[in-house]
Amino acid sequence: QVQLVESGGGLVQAGGSLRLSCAASGLIFSITQMGWYRQAPGKQRELVATITRGGSTTVIEFVKGRFTISRDNAKNTVYLQMNSLKPEDTAVYYCAADQPFSGRTWGQGTQVTVSP
Repeated sequence: QVQLVESGGGLVQAGGSLRLSCAASGLIFSITQMGWYRQAPGKQRELVATITRGGSTTVIEFVKGRFTISRDNAKNTVYLQMNSLKPEDTAVYYCAADQPFSGRTWGQGTQVTVSP
């Protein structure tokens, strides 16, 4: 089992920045990929960025150039640095960890609100 705890959400004005953190614990050695997803009110959850065990990253087009995913292996933590935030970035952001045979584990989510 893997446990994920997100932090770093909050209220920020448009153009501002936030850094989300996702601390993993438990059977972390089995994680093949971690990612950040978001879900805005009335919308489906969508992928934002991923980072593999090997360190390869992907960022979805609509946040490319503004958001960066990274990790600190010593702290078992994955980050999402969000710059130039827009009101449409408002959502609950979730961290997820993928493991073979166990599927995907979700964190509890952290609210990000961007005011105009």
